[in-house]
Amino acid sequence: MKRLAPVFILTAGTLWGIMGIFVRTLEKYGFTSIQIASVRIMGGTILFLLLTAVTDRKKLHVRLKDIGWFLGMGIASILMFTVCYFTTMSLSSLSVAAILLYTAPIMVMLMSLVLFHEKMTVKKGMALAMAFAGCVLVSGMGGDMRISPAALGFGLLSGFGYGLYSILGTYALKKYPPLTVTTYAFLCGGLGALMVCDPGDLMGKISVAPDRGRLWLLIFLTAFVTAVLPYLFYTVGLSFVKASSASIMASVEPVVATIAGILVFHETMTAEAFLGIVLVIAAIVLLNLPGGKKTGQCKNVQVNRG
Repeated sequence: MKRLAPVFILTAGTLWGIMGIFVRTLEKYGFTSIQIASVRIMGGTILFLLLTAVTDRKKLHVRLKDIGWFLGMGIASILMFTVCYFTTMSLSSLSVAAILLYTAPIMVMLMSLVLFHEKMTVKKGMALAMAFAGCVLVSGMGGDMRISPAALGFGLLSGFGYGLYSILGTYALKKYPPLTVTTYAFLCGGLGALMVCDPGDLMGKISVAPDRGRLWLLIFLTAFVTAVLPYLFYTVGLSFVKASSASIMASVEPVVATIAGILVFHETMTAEAFLGIVLVIAAIVLLNLPGGKKTGQCKNVQVNRG
């Protein structure tokens, strides 16, 4: 499992990278950004609860005093990151939203230095710099771009919320298996999403859709492919990889998003984007090269025993 941890995290980043395909399709039904985020989170909540109930109901048992971790992961991370990310998209360009979101590895590394006393190694610093530079190039951010204070604020909050999952997840995984952590994180996030998505308007848009069967299938796939699978993979990987390293490896997401845009929406590949992809991949390879101490493992984490 420890050897497969990087593969799990890269798989999660890949699945998050194709999220734009589902978002653009749902926008055609008139869904707002917040409603798309809420559908994704609430759908993921239902699927996680069903999965946990079917596979091992004992994993639904948590201590009341630990609910704070799940509230933080669900509300302050999953819900806040998604809503702020989509809001940044509406206030600025997609490239601005992407680059502000990927301040997350920097925030995770800084928080890990303080909270987990992780050491800042030369290799880790180089990988972080390469990954961030790659994300800048992939996003296509130009020199003449202006960012409004609101876009900057929401964008930084999206990066903070995105990174917070790794930090809070590290604590929660010391007591609970990945399936329990993700299930309760989504349950808390889903309850929060229910309060901000305007459920009446959302159901009204679904009811008037000319192809409701196709729409419900799309909603299911959005939740399953971009929420359930990637968060489960990422949380399992986080059980064996330091939060700072996991966050850098997940930077494969904008690379996949760029490739998906080229293949699905026939967007063009610029030389800068290609160089950015190379830098991100190089950062991930560098981070996983042997040498020195192996990637850290959280103590007392039992993935398969519950």
